[in-house]
This record gives sequence, structure tokens and C-alpha cells, in this order.
Amino acid sequence: MKNRRFLPENPRFLVVTVAGLIGGVLLIGRFIQNPNNPLSCSPVGMKTTAIQLRAILHYATSQVVPQQSVGEIRVSFDVLQSLSPCNFLVFGLGHDSLMWASFNAGGTTLFLEEDPKWIQTVLTDAPDLRAHTVRYRTKLSEANALLSHYRSEPECSPLKSYIRNNEKCKLALSGLPDEVYDTEWDLIMIDAPRGYFAEAPGRMGAIYSATVMARNRKRPGVTHVFLHDVDRRVEKAYAEEFLCRKYLVKGVGRLWHFEIPAAARTAVGAANGGDGSDNSRFC
Repeated sequence: MKNRRFLPENPRFLVVTVAGLIGGVLLIGRFIQNPNNPLSCSPVGMKTTAIQLRAILHYATSQVVPQQSVGEIRVSFDVLQSLSPCNFLVFGLGHDSLMWASFNAGGTTLFLEEDPKWIQTVLTDAPDLRAHTVRYRTKLSEANALLSHYRSEPECSPLKSYIRNNEKCKLALSGLPDEVYDTEWDLIMIDAPRGYFAEAPGRMGAIYSATVMARNRKRPGVTHVFLHDVDRRVEKAYAEEFLCRKYLVKGVGRLWHFEIPAAARTAVGAANGGDGSDNSRFC
């Protein structure tokens, strides 16, 4: 998230638009909160939070822009608007993190970042954010070999479908904080780790682990998974292997949005005459 190689559009326009989106959230919240509002079902509604105010100030005065384009941001923003407050897990910590947290004010937004020094840098300017360091066991150069490993290693199988302490499956992020495993995430954003040079961790483990978490959902509804940089070969290949084309509901720019149902519900659907998918593969 921190390593932006190009800006997709006018930087100043993007900053103003992001600040406007956050301001819109606050305006809607004030409208709902107003007891005299005839459309409000209750005088209790959204309240302006410190992180939302900090986000508006930050983006209104900063020359640093979020990594995603306005169109890409809008895809996740619309889902957050419909579900917030919710549980939002983000792979990556960067210049857009304050924006994501402000869109989910009152919910749980947690960031997973590979670089502990970068975490300290970001939290110095945005102390309200919550982030954990992740140690990845993969390299981008291993992407093809890891797909072969997944297909031959029983502990990677969707029939097993676990990541906590799963040391045998090299794609499983097995050493995350318990909070990550114990929380059912409504949205998962994959915009990290780095995946543009051979020795980088790549996003293979993040995509696999996000898929497993989504499939293990117990609460009603689907898990929304957003994958950025799908113009790159590995991201696209792993998305089609694990997140599945049939669950892709929207694509804007370099962002794909998937709605992943729980594995238990898809199994029931197959038993009742569904698509009869191969249970040994995710897609």
C-alpha cells in the first residue's frame, strides 16, 4: 500500500473527492441523528467520530493521495455504507488507511502490514488506527510452485479449510494474532503485501487465507473480498483459483469485488441440486 508506482488520476482531485466522501458520511450521519428528521426511525444514529474528523483534516491538507482511484474506492465505499459499522480487515497499511477506518467508524477496522517500521511511521500521524505486523512465508518468485504445493498438500484442501497453526500449508497465514482468527470479517481488502519484484512476499498467502476466512463464516450473509492490482499475473491467477470467477460481482479499474458465501451454505446448495462443484478445489 505504501509503494505507489503511479497515480491513476489527478492527485488534487482525488484528495478532494476522498475528503468529500468522508464529509458525505458525516452529513448522512447528522441527518439520521436528527430527531426532527421525518425519515429517521430513531433519534439514535451515527455520530461524528474523532477518526472521521482526523481523516477530513488529513486529506484536505495533504499532497499524498490514496493508492486507489476514485472509481475503485467507490466500490468498497458503497459496501461499507450499507454494512457499517462492521468488521473490516485490510491487508496493507498506507496513505489510504485513515480513509478506510473513517468509512467504518464505530466498527472494527484492522490493518495487517509486513513492515513494522512503516507501522510506526503511519501510526505517528494516525494514532487511532489499529495494525499488526505480519510475517509472510512466501516469495513472489514461488507463485507457480505454491499452486502446485496447494494442489498436492492435503492441509491446503478446502475440505480442511483452516489457517491458524496450519504450518504444512505454505499458503496459510498461520501466525496471525488471535483477533484475526476469532473475528468474522464482513469485508476483507487485499492491497498488500508487496508483489512487484521476485523477492517480495506476493499476495498469494493473503488471497488464500482471505478465502478460507470467508468460507468459514458462521454469521448470515456473504464476505465481501476486494482484491487490488488484478492487472498483475499472480493476483489474477490466484483470484481465479481461490476467490472464483463465479463470485466476482464487480470490477473497476484494477479492483475486483467478490462476494464469497460460507462453505457450509454452498455445500447445502449442492446437496439440494446446486452446481455440484468439486469439493477438492475452491473454484
